[in-house]
Amino acid sequence: MHAEERHQAILRRLRERGSLRVTDFAEELGVSPVTVRRDVETLAERGLVARVHGGAVSPETRAETAGTGTGAGPSADTGPAPTVPAPRAAATERVFGMIVPAADYYYPEVIKGAREAAGSRGIRLVLGISQYSPAEEQVQARQMLADGIDGLLITPCGTADDQHWLAELPIPFTLVERRPENDISGAERAVTDHVYGARLAVRHLAEAGRRKIALLLREDSPHGPLVAEGYAGGLRAAGLTAPTAISFRIPSPSAMAERDRRIDEFIDAVTEGRVDAVLVHNDHDAIVLLQRLRSRGLTVPGDLAIVAYDDEVAALADIPLTAVAPPKHAVGAAAVDLLDRRVTDPGRPKHRLAILPELHIRDSST
Repeated sequence: MHAEERHQAILRRLRERGSLRVTDFAEELGVSPVTVRRDVETLAERGLVARVHGGAVSPETRAETAGTGTGAGPSADTGPAPTVPAPRAAATERVFGMIVPAADYYYPEVIKGAREAAGSRGIRLVLGISQYSPAEEQVQARQMLADGIDGLLITPCGTADDQHWLAELPIPFTLVERRPENDISGAERAVTDHVYGARLAVRHLAEAGRRKIALLLREDSPHGPLVAEGYAGGLRAAGLTAPTAISFRIPSPSAMAERDRRIDEFIDAVTEGRVDAVLVHNDHDAIVLLQRLRSRGLTVPGDLAIVAYDDEVAALADIPLTAVAPPKHAVGAAAVDLLDRRVTDPGRPKHRLAILPELHIRDSST
């Protein structure tokens, strides 16, 4: 069982029962208690669970039991299982579901923003992880509807055909970081303006004197088309044209050999002087590119200026990478605000909010 699957199982158990014991849950999953303990620690660092003596509880359970003696603080994971019952919603308490593709890259800050915004409004937030599976999204949504939710925040995956069921939901929903291809439902959404972010990156590189600005793009990213659109617009605004090497598109990580070949081709273009700057989506690929450049004796930013897109781990590279930073926390909070207003006032005009990212300038482009 992969880590993301274990994380989802832990979150599902806490949503259903409010608590779990590490040793018992490890036996259920067929893994070691140490593995589950590390999973709990990872989720606790993201604010998705609260550690207690011997196990974990949901953040809502921890808040309800604070000071009662039933929710001890973090300690060694030994001793009796916590006996805290699953929380019961008060008659006036609202519950929002939230379904995102993952909880290990990009979305932790989105989740955190949503959780904090929900908490400030007295709304309970329950989380589901789809692992980029349209079928799993529907499974998660059906379970949440059966448990009772007042609204749904969702980052749907797949094609427009995979998402048609959203229009049939009996409750309000808000899209998070998604702009549907076949956008006829009038769904409300809170998103990052990725077109603006890419234009911002190109403008920065052009102002730094770069004239041969390329793009390395993941073909499997839902944000890829928007980044490509912003990149093209940024070049036009700067009076530049794409270098002949612009055909480089990094395929999904599942095709590692092909990705490595594409990166090597790109480095050849740098060596030949056909490229002097690049916007790379995402951080992981930007760091791989940096390492390959240095192994070939090329310098950053001397031979190539780099701007990464996402700013999850860009600052941790050997040469800290300039990066476009989507406002993930703000997007999560804004999505809750939109859904809360829709639930409170169903007749209000529909809103779509696009929040501008920022450019964090570091050593790789200066």
